[in-house]
Amino acid sequence: MNHNKRRVTMLLGGILGLIIFGPGLAPSLLAADTPWPTAGWTTSTPEMQGMDSRKLAEVFDFLKAKEPNIHSLLIVRNGVLVTDAYFYPFNSESRHDVASITKSVTSTAVGIAVRKGLIRTVEEPLLNFFPELKPANLDEQKKSITLRHLLAMRSGLQCIMRPVEVTLMQMMASSDWIQFMLDLPMAAKPGDVFVYNSGAVHLLSAVVRKSTGQNALTFARAELFGPLGISDVEWPFDPRGLDNHGWGDLQLHPRDMAKIGYLFLKNGQWDGRTILTPEWIEAATRPFPGAQAEDYGYLWWLDKEYGYSAHGRGNQRIYVLPRMNMVVVIAGGGVESPDRILKEHIVPSVVSPAAPLPPNQQGAALLRARIEDAGRAPRIQPGAAPAWPEIAARINGQWITFEPNSLGIGGLKLDFGAAGEATLTTKQPPAFGSGEAVYKLGFDGAYRTSKGRFGLTAAGLGEWTSPRTIALEIDEVGNINKFRIDMTFEESGMTGIIQEKTGLGRIPIRGVFREKK
Repeated sequence: MNHNKRRVTMLLGGILGLIIFGPGLAPSLLAADTPWPTAGWTTSTPEMQGMDSRKLAEVFDFLKAKEPNIHSLLIVRNGVLVTDAYFYPFNSESRHDVASITKSVTSTAVGIAVRKGLIRTVEEPLLNFFPELKPANLDEQKKSITLRHLLAMRSGLQCIMRPVEVTLMQMMASSDWIQFMLDLPMAAKPGDVFVYNSGAVHLLSAVVRKSTGQNALTFARAELFGPLGISDVEWPFDPRGLDNHGWGDLQLHPRDMAKIGYLFLKNGQWDGRTILTPEWIEAATRPFPGAQAEDYGYLWWLDKEYGYSAHGRGNQRIYVLPRMNMVVVIAGGGVESPDRILKEHIVPSVVSPAAPLPPNQQGAALLRARIEDAGRAPRIQPGAAPAWPEIAARINGQWITFEPNSLGIGGLKLDFGAAGEATLTTKQPPAFGSGEAVYKLGFDGAYRTSKGRFGLTAAGLGEWTSPRTIALEIDEVGNINKFRIDMTFEESGMTGIIQEKTGLGRIPIRGVFREKK
């Protein structure tokens, strides 16, 4: 049966169930002919899946009041999409950096390699995969690190996490990331202590390459992304071009993030094909044996009441709720309380565990209006842009070269146009995308959008807070980062602060004028 006929069958079945059995007695719409979302998600009203559309509309009221940094919200129940929302300036056509959700994908790639027999067991020692390397600080504890220890964040390798991921930054500044990580001293016996270590997860990306003969992206395209119908993917490589970032920076569309969650919800099966074994799903979503902390599996976070989830910086989430047969995806750039969104607002919308509800035209219309409003750009008010101050002529088009800073940004220039618009150009370090990045800015209270780093959507605002002080907001949206740059200009240069709201911190900057363009 083709997908269109299956959709019609599902729709008619729901209507007939309501007519024949009455509300609350109709059979669940989780039918055998519910189409797999390989070619795209089937959509449904919330009521057909036992959810209250009015309660879901109230979720958007909460998000508007409390969560301005959310970019996308998707809810899948019974294998169909009941909510698919994008918040301006993000949109459905853009990929999103999923940050440390990448870790869960790396773990999944390891699980596929185990299923295919390319990795014998997760109890295999890590160093077996790197016989050509000679790690420093080699001792019996380091020799005993297994893949399971890496998957559970219990490698014992020394790792400094705060105030930012110091060890990760040191690894990225090195010329050979694998050698750097293997050279680290041991801080604990493997398996004893949970320490969140992004660099250690990068070792798993190399393990995938070593065991399969393909880098993690190529392997995932063939064995994971391809079978699930995921085609528009970006996953950066290390400086040597060998291994994809095992810990982060994978870019996916939110609908494809939901497919990853749905694969786990379906116990590793996909449209008649086994992607992961049920044994792997069970092992990946239970605590490390004997661990005191019971909230972490194989690079998945665990919740006894609801299920498990993949987490990323900026509070990206893929929630898998087996008891409710539901997957929830949240993409954002500094979402304050994703668990609250899920538990206090989305879960209560599930009114009927297994049967459809009566149609609710008013609730459905309200939900549609909220979703449309979320994606709508604000209107620009005529005359809202103030005149440029005198200092703008002095700095217009002139490069400001920065002194060394922890972000590695080399400098910037501002080009002021007419009607309250300007352009910011920055010199990027390699970790941020080499070369220059260009952002449009609105000085009339409305974002201007452009393609920022890695070609992903970015939005910019500007405001003169005094005749010599400017405040810029760069919301990189798809890249998660949200920067505020405050600069005070003098005749020869400027001083200022860059603040990043999703975890990179607060960085003082100083710069001097170098050239006029």
